[in-house]
Amino acid sequence: MEEWVLLKRFSTIHPSVNGLLYGGDYNPDQWQAYPEVLQKDVELMKLANVNAVSVNIFGWAAIEAEEGTYTFGWLDDVMDNMASIGGHILLSTPSGARPAWLSKKYPEVLRVNEKRQKQLHGQRHNHCFTSPIYREKTAALNKMLAERYKDHPALIMWHVSNEYSGECHCDLCQEAFREWLKNKYDHQLEKLNHAWWATFWSHTFTDWDQIESPSSIGENQIHGLTLDWKRFVTDQTVDFYRNEIKPLKEITPNIAVSTNFMGENPHMGPFEGLDYSRFADYVDVITWDAYPAWHNEWEKTWQLAANTAFVHDLYRSLKGGQPFLLLESTPSLVNWQITNKLKRPGMNLLSSLQAVAHGSDSVMYFQWRKSRGSSEKLHGAVVDHYGNENTRVFKEAAELGSRLASLKEVAGASVDAKVAIIYDWENRWALYEAQGFAKKHLDYVKTCEEHYQAFWKKGIPVDVIPAHYDLSSYEIVIAPMLYMLKRETAQAILTFVESGGTYVSTYMSGIVDENDLCYIESDPNPLFQMLGLRVNEIDSLYKADQQSVNWEGHSYQVSDFCEIVEPMSATVLAEYELDFYKNSPALTVNTYKKGQAYHISARTETGFLDAFYEKLASDHQLSNPIGIELPEGVSLQSRTDGETTYLFLMNFTEETQVVNIPETYELKEIVGEGPISNEVILPTYDVRTLKLVKGSVEVI
Repeated sequence: MEEWVLLKRFSTIHPSVNGLLYGGDYNPDQWQAYPEVLQKDVELMKLANVNAVSVNIFGWAAIEAEEGTYTFGWLDDVMDNMASIGGHILLSTPSGARPAWLSKKYPEVLRVNEKRQKQLHGQRHNHCFTSPIYREKTAALNKMLAERYKDHPALIMWHVSNEYSGECHCDLCQEAFREWLKNKYDHQLEKLNHAWWATFWSHTFTDWDQIESPSSIGENQIHGLTLDWKRFVTDQTVDFYRNEIKPLKEITPNIAVSTNFMGENPHMGPFEGLDYSRFADYVDVITWDAYPAWHNEWEKTWQLAANTAFVHDLYRSLKGGQPFLLLESTPSLVNWQITNKLKRPGMNLLSSLQAVAHGSDSVMYFQWRKSRGSSEKLHGAVVDHYGNENTRVFKEAAELGSRLASLKEVAGASVDAKVAIIYDWENRWALYEAQGFAKKHLDYVKTCEEHYQAFWKKGIPVDVIPAHYDLSSYEIVIAPMLYMLKRETAQAILTFVESGGTYVSTYMSGIVDENDLCYIESDPNPLFQMLGLRVNEIDSLYKADQQSVNWEGHSYQVSDFCEIVEPMSATVLAEYELDFYKNSPALTVNTYKKGQAYHISARTETGFLDAFYEKLASDHQLSNPIGIELPEGVSLQSRTDGETTYLFLMNFTEETQVVNIPETYELKEIVGEGPISNEVILPTYDVRTLKLVKGSVEVI
């Protein structure tokens, strides 16, 4: 008998939205001199099954070419044109790039870099988030936009700014940083000096004015200072965002607000510069921009797909499983990678539906139409410079639009995950500041992804969560390389295990506290008793070094890092096979109250992680929703509301794959001709979408 957990089906972002959003960034402000192009866009959007566009992302100069002189006619036309075809607008606040007159008249809005050099006008995101003038100007323009379009039928969401990033070291930011520190440390320099261990190298501060942000030409060896600066940059960015949304929330309280997060390339991972979890309380829906380097030469397609899935699941998890929006992707190529590879036929549909499979309620592109000039004129788009529908990319985009329309009832369904992997921005910052490990081998994100992949390969749903998130709904929680173990996190983990949860720790965990101070004998790692061991040393390996661990009769290779641990109450499950720590523990488990705590002491090959987590999942009776085995490179993901489960079978390999589904399931496709065989054949880059209803299988 299958167990069905009733989840909340999340409502869409606006009552007028029926299904999944499809479209992308649209820049009509660049085409005002070409009215025939703008008219053609409306026709092409209908052909491509587009129902939503993001508008005005960099439109400030088109609205306010001179201070106090406003032109909204072009934007009025775009709003009306979309409404005329039943389309939706994600209306942007244009703070991501400001007009030249503003920089010239108010130079305080320009950033100062870490070497204290004032930046010139140009690029984008070159503005100080602390500047009162910049905050005043952006809020005033946002208020005008909200008042003008508050009742427009096309408006469904505010797209606030664009890809916030970067930092400023100007005098305004220095003063704001000091105020931030005063509030954090209760206006007591003694507390700050202790937290930063400022007696090191005679760095004790005796006046708040002595404190400066980290710099390569100044102080950059106090790890507590660097960590707090990064925290401040996030908080200041969030505060700027809140300043932007204040008039929007006051004038249009029923319109959702969001700002688009980023990933990192070439190795797919979350953007490092801002702790996005701190935005979660202030965005109504998580949105992000995904640009994986498909068809690259350093990893298999399915490996990149798994890494991308990790980020999808992280951003979905930031608001408790609420569906997110894929706000940018490319239908073909980008213009900024080392090699700008075209998406092969079928990859756009597959990668787009992967986002939907992991919880996205949209597929949006950058960009709808290629720019004619400047840096993005060769960036991929649905409509290229030929300006018509007779291209491969447009035809594939139109096919995807039709597919998404058939999947509309998936919108709002979420993911029922019993496994969580902790990925934490502050931990990443602290880990990479630490001096003592081989930095080029740290690979924190890659390590988290490798632990995640063991479940992805099996089609077992996973949430990826920051360290301060609630753990109570999970059966297994895994925290790779949790170098920074905050006391509140330690208590949450203890409570989780005491209540019957299974926790997996790894090497390089629990070394420092929330202030980046090492745990010591009088103030030990709060989890060592739970783990039933003590870590005595950690060895870094050269590439030529040989080491392996033996677990259940199998030998697995080890690289980069090996801990030497001393079991106290823990049971040894695997041992090292070489060097002076031969026969010492490499994998342990400790029973603690009602739960169990595992510790993996070495960086192992992925084969060990696959085997270990397969056993752990089996112990917890966790599997994908239909309990099938998957060929390498085939992903099975599911979304559910507890009554209906939507299955996405995806082939991320360059060969045809066959998936055998038990005869107990009568299968019908969501999109297709009806019944299909229980032997599902998946050509290269193919995806099949199935619907599983409690007690039966139905076709939409």
